This record gives sequence, C-alpha cells and structure tokens, in this order.
Amino acid sequence: MSGPARAISLATVTDAASRVYSVAVRTPVIRLDPIARGGPEIFLKLEIFQPIGSFKLRGAANAVAKLSPDALAQGVWTVSAGNAAQGVALAAREAGARASVLVMDTAPATKIANIERLGATIHRAPYEECWRAVEEHRSDRMTGRFVHPFDDDDFISGNGTCALEILDQVPDVDAVVASIGGGGLLAGVGCVMRAARPHVKVYAAEPETAAPLAASMAAGHPMRFDAWTASYVDGAGGKSVLPSMWPLLEQWVDASVVVSLDATGRAMRLAAERCHIIAEGAGACAIAAALSPQIRDAGHRKIVVIVSGGNIDLSRFCSIVQS
Repeated sequence: MSGPARAISLATVTDAASRVYSVAVRTPVIRLDPIARGGPEIFLKLEIFQPIGSFKLRGAANAVAKLSPDALAQGVWTVSAGNAAQGVALAAREAGARASVLVMDTAPATKIANIERLGATIHRAPYEECWRAVEEHRSDRMTGRFVHPFDDDDFISGNGTCALEILDQVPDVDAVVASIGGGGLLAGVGCVMRAARPHVKVYAAEPETAAPLAASMAAGHPMRFDAWTASYVDGAGGKSVLPSMWPLLEQWVDASVVVSLDATGRAMRLAAERCHIIAEGAGACAIAAALSPQIRDAGHRKIVVIVSGGNIDLSRFCSIVQS
C-alpha cells in the first residue's frame, strides 16, 4: 500500500538523539535470568526508568522540540492511554508550552495522576472517541497543535533512539521484541535495525484481546480487530493498524507474536521475582512473547526485550502477580 513519503531513517533517528536527552535518559539493559543455561540469553531494556516511566518520552521530546515558537504558543495536545500523555506533558512543560490530553477511559489511575502532576489539562473520553482521534489526527474537543502519539515522523524517530542504545549495549543482539499499540516504537526500532543490523529480527508482541497487527500480516493489508476487548494491557493492542503505519510495520517488523493475558501476567511476575522490576501490561506482554516457543525456538542467541513502561496501579499489579 502506497502513501505519503515518510521522513524516517537512521539519519533522522541519529538527529533525534541530539534532542531527546534534554528530557529523556539512557536506560539500562539487564539479563532476565543471569544464571540460566540453555536457550537464548534474554535481556531487558528498561524503559520503565524514563522520568515518566515509559519510552514515550523519547518520541514526545523530539516531536515537541521540533515545533516552532508559534506552534508552541498555541499549546499542544495529544490523545493517549496514559504514557504518551505524560511524555507530551513533560516535553511541553520543559518547552514552556501548555499541554492538554484526550485520555482514554481505559487509562489506569496512576497514569491519570501522573498526567495531572505534570500540569496537563485532562479530557476523559471513551476509547472509541479517542481511537477515532488517533485515526483521523483530529478532535473537535481539542485545540492547539496536535502531537500524534505514534503516527508522526518526529515521534517515531525519537523512539528509534532506544535502538541506538541497544546496539551500543548489546552489539551482538540478533532479535528485538517490543509490544505494539500504534506501532511508533516498533517503527523506530525497526528502522534502525534494518539500516544498521539488517540480520536482526524485529518482533511485535500483542495481547490476544487486541491483535490487529497479526491479523494485518495474515491478510497482507491493514486490518481492524473486531474482537477487541479492554484489558490491563492498556498500553498495547489497538483496534486497528492505521493505513499510514502499515507500510512501515510491513517493511520493518518480521512477525507479530500474540500472547495470552495469563502468559503476560506470568511474565509480569517473573520480571518482579528475578529482576525486582514493575512492568506494566505492555512491557510484560513483550517479555511473554520473548519466552514463547515462537521466539525462543527460532535459533536466536541474544534477544533484547524492550520493557516499554512501568505505569500500572500497584493494587492491580499485586492482584495480577498473585493470581
């Protein structure tokens, strides 16, 4: 499927690295199980340690930094399940701009509280309304300059800086796994890997309740996921693959691994027990995918899992890992 030319490349990601670290940080990589023998080594790239607890700060920092003074004076807004909202809010605050957010009603309380703490104005809306804004790049309820939470070249390039760090930290990586909501993280990471390490496989992770990329790959064109159901994996699994994102994902993602909510919960518990970290549903979904036979039995030696965020209500986290 053809569409407008996208300005996303290794060069734009490298250029984004000159901006994002004014707000974002370089995050660590650790082994999931340092004493395990047999099978591939699995490393966790801990985006939970970004100042907002999510990789979304990378894309937001680059996108907001590239706005003109006139655009910043109008204020910025985004639509989000919580993490992109925090990223745009913090980046806007650092730039001296007002921020407002159309927040999905599936967002957990901890994400709402963090958005408020960052000073953004919150407009709650049903998931359907928010996803329509994602698809249409607009909302009648919002004013100012729209910063798309994933379908934006500058946002994607900022996200790609995560991959630059991975190549420095695990230079012999041969597979990268990340969850997918809209695809902005995977597009940025996939772009870098295809350009710098074309042999590295890039895998998407989707929950069984919301897996439009797997459906799209099976069909050969962007699909809606009609059986979509809300779950605690709120940061991954959209209702559809946007037609504008499909060419990027088709080109730069090798496969999508669909995992159950039970497997995601077990991965959440495993990360807490072995690494003493809190991974939200989307981050744990990627860990579960890396542990699945589809990836573990593919002959990889070093797999990096991007633990995309750690923003989950503690009561919900406890109930999941104890079940």
